[in-house]
Amino acid sequence: MKCDRVCFVLLLLLLLGLPAITSAQSRRVPQATPTPPVHDDDTERVETEEIKLNVVAFDQAGKFVEDVKESDLVITENNILHQPSSVRRIPASVIIVLDTGGEQRQVKNLDQTRRTARALIAALNANDSIAIMQNSDKAEIVGEWTTDKVEASKIVGRTNFGRSSVFADALNLARDFFSKNPLENKHLVLISDGTDTMNGDAAKRQAIQRMIATDISVHVISYSRLEVADIAPRTKSVSNSAPPMAMPPEVAGTMPNGVRDVATAPKAKSINLDRKQLKTFRNRKADLQNSERQLDALADSTNGTAVNPETLDEMIDKTALIAKMIDASYAVTYIPKVPISNGTPSERNIQVTSRRSGLLVEARRKVAVTSAK
Repeated sequence: MKCDRVCFVLLLLLLLGLPAITSAQSRRVPQATPTPPVHDDDTERVETEEIKLNVVAFDQAGKFVEDVKESDLVITENNILHQPSSVRRIPASVIIVLDTGGEQRQVKNLDQTRRTARALIAALNANDSIAIMQNSDKAEIVGEWTTDKVEASKIVGRTNFGRSSVFADALNLARDFFSKNPLENKHLVLISDGTDTMNGDAAKRQAIQRMIATDISVHVISYSRLEVADIAPRTKSVSNSAPPMAMPPEVAGTMPNGVRDVATAPKAKSINLDRKQLKTFRNRKADLQNSERQLDALADSTNGTAVNPETLDEMIDKTALIAKMIDASYAVTYIPKVPISNGTPSERNIQVTSRRSGLLVEARRKVAVTSAK
């Protein structure tokens, strides 16, 4: 009887304590399978991103080095040392942008731009992929990717002139076109004076910053210095130089013989008292000089090459240098020790140096880290 009463009390206590024991056990997390942390809206998420860049490699004789490895290179990002994650030699993907527009152009012309593009195509490696873009009244892809140089040269012939120039639109279109496919070793070649007659300077600067934030190397064969040399005398009231033609050569060529002869005839010493026209010439000169600085900075910030020829023949000759720099490039990646997050906009200066005797490398890039918000 006493045993039954004791057993009944123990059973009652056990039943009353079971929920508490079960609840306590349910809150325990097994060490082998930890519960993932819960992220609320206030939790900062930091993602590590891989940065890609092109590295040019030569020996002391100026010849391309074909066997560069990760251990040969040291990457410095804002004075922090990094080791490459990968170093690969792959054919280049090259977009060639022909600037064929602009109402005030004098030296820049369609035939010269086409010849320059074709010389570049001929100088590139046979395995490189080439796409052709035109920048005139609008930016458009004239020819899709091809490794056939003959076909690429034919595509260049499909370009035509226009009265406007949309430089900012061309940069944006090139960036978007590259992003359609998972390409590496990407290069953009601009045959241009860098001016934009349709967009404001703010849109142009924004397009340049967006291009700097990519892994595309931008190379420039510029008309700007040639255009400045031609227009400089026209910024003065009295000039020994002929005044500019009323229309570009391509337009004049479509006119009847008599009108064409007047438009293209050489002029004697001129006196210009038209203040409005003088102001137009001076603004054009300032725009060209500013564009040259912007193009140089864009090439420098993306590990590209900027060429500012002083003659039309030099434009053709320097295409070999651009092709050499493109085809001496390695695609290099690394993971930054300071992750790229959605924090305060900043700029990272990246340089690559060689730790291998006899290996000369050239790589510099500014990566614009902007807020994702």
